[in-house]
Amino acid sequence: MLRGPNKRKYFWLGAVTGTLGVGAATYAAQQQSPPIARYSMDVGTMSGLAAMSGGGTRGAIAMLTGRGGGTGHELHLRLGSVQAPKGPAQADHFMPKGAGLGTSVPLETPLAVTSSPTAGDRSPQGELPKAKLYIFWGCGEHAPKGQPLVIDFSKLAKGQIPPGLYAQGPNLPEDWQILASNSKTFGDWPNSKSAKPIPANASLLGAHRIASSYAPEISFSLDRDYMPALKTQSSQMPSGAFGLSWNAIPEATGYYAWVMSAKGGQPGDTTEMVWWASSATQQFGGSMWDWLSPAAVGKLVEAKTVMPPSQTSCTIPAEVRQAGGDVLMANLSAYGPQSNFAYPPRPVDPKIAWKPDWITRVRFRSNTMFMLGMPDMASMGQDGRSTDQTAPEEPQPSKKPKCKGLKGIAMRAAGLCE
Repeated sequence: MLRGPNKRKYFWLGAVTGTLGVGAATYAAQQQSPPIARYSMDVGTMSGLAAMSGGGTRGAIAMLTGRGGGTGHELHLRLGSVQAPKGPAQADHFMPKGAGLGTSVPLETPLAVTSSPTAGDRSPQGELPKAKLYIFWGCGEHAPKGQPLVIDFSKLAKGQIPPGLYAQGPNLPEDWQILASNSKTFGDWPNSKSAKPIPANASLLGAHRIASSYAPEISFSLDRDYMPALKTQSSQMPSGAFGLSWNAIPEATGYYAWVMSAKGGQPGDTTEMVWWASSATQQFGGSMWDWLSPAAVGKLVEAKTVMPPSQTSCTIPAEVRQAGGDVLMANLSAYGPQSNFAYPPRPVDPKIAWKPDWITRVRFRSNTMFMLGMPDMASMGQDGRSTDQTAPEEPQPSKKPKCKGLKGIAMRAAGLCE
């Protein structure tokens, strides 16, 4: 887990890179009349360090005691309606037995909370952040001329924005976001009342039903399931670059990778952070952190922002390691298919008016997080050793060194320290 200065470093980095969008304008799915209800399921497979969150406390303990990262699942459910509830706001998603979540999970409607600024929320007047962010992009042994793009937070706070920071990307054919702010009544899961861990052998195949007090009943049958886990291999080259490769995922529509690192952060020092993305152009961040529809990924592949599904390797430039700290946290996402449902179905004849009671979108992805140069935790056995029998086993030292800091989390999971 990230703690202390490391946590602050990656918080800054995540906050900035999350705003470096592709400049995409989203628009609603084409229809002649808005539906009463919209429902979304975001289905994810997680491996490596990412599986810690999917495994909950048990997953974290397994990781920290050197028993491998394994594979986890994530599921995010959101229901939005234009109707007010009949009585208390209640909603339940009734699952197939194989989902391993019981008969149903409750979708909670959050309470509207108004807050006023407090003294603890105010930033000290006149204090500017001492931090710089170095941005690299593209696969290759060396970063091309013109990189990195440097963001000085102290200048950014004064309104001095580097040229080309917000590079415009393709207009993505994204569908819709279901939020409490754009729904009269809203419910989601996991929530504060229910957040069951999803079993490793869970399956979503079969019939699904959503019953609520504020929307028409929604029912559909899924013929797609959790995607396979991503497994990566990375090794440092003599130049300092990292070679990264991964297994091909069936039904993947594209791949996207990023690397983060940070150094400094002591009181009075300038924190220096590095962010690299696999995009071949300066069009990255934003929605790439989320689930993406196949139509959106297709446009991003065409724009060379997302790697095509045929690509299973990428070289991370040597300059990324040279500019960053000792810990290089990496992430790889495989975007997957999407299933769409509606009632009544859209008429074949476009001249016939379509007035759906509800529409539903189910998106899939597979994601892994790892330390560059460390063994892949998705393929670790229960004793923390690789399950790949084709490679010779390294002799084990009689006494392992102590695990220290953020890097120690991955090293402990790999069985390299204790």
